[in-house]
Amino acid sequence: MNKKVTLLFLINLFLGIQMYAQSETENKASFGFQLNQFQSDFGLGVNIAMPPIIKEKLVIRLRANAMFYEQIINSKTDWTVYSNIMLGISPKPVKVAEFLALYGEGGVIGILPSSKFSTSDFNIGGYGLFGFEFFFAPEFNYFIELGGVGTGATADKLLFEPIYSNGFLASVGWRINF
Repeated sequence: MNKKVTLLFLINLFLGIQMYAQSETENKASFGFQLNQFQSDFGLGVNIAMPPIIKEKLVIRLRANAMFYEQIINSKTDWTVYSNIMLGISPKPVKVAEFLALYGEGGVIGILPSSKFSTSDFNIGGYGLFGFEFFFAPEFNYFIELGGVGTGATADKLLFEPIYSNGFLASVGWRINF
């Protein structure tokens, strides 16, 4: 008896999730702010997304971030600022509940390193992430994004030439949809 009830509950739950998954987010542009962590570098930035294109199924998002590379200069810890620009594409987020939408995103990242730690003028790489949007109003949401970034960027002016902006990435922030 318990197994049958559990099975019916799970089937009902699965079908309910599938019905919610058919609900899509609105076709709007968005502008937002984010806090980032790329490998061990903290950053903050802005993002803008255009309304969905190609049968209203594809979102293009542009991000610009000021990142802080932590290093030792004259026996003291110092944060050296560098920048990155990200251009990504994503299927339109899918609502899985009235307040929650999910998406995946992938794209290119361009890094403008500081001359304090790198001889390179520009590095390019790629990134991929999974995103979770939490809607508290139709025109406003918070988001969490988790993924990875690969650029091959090294701080070649520093001892042991450590890598930076490679590995795990996390981003949190908010967006206004207009």
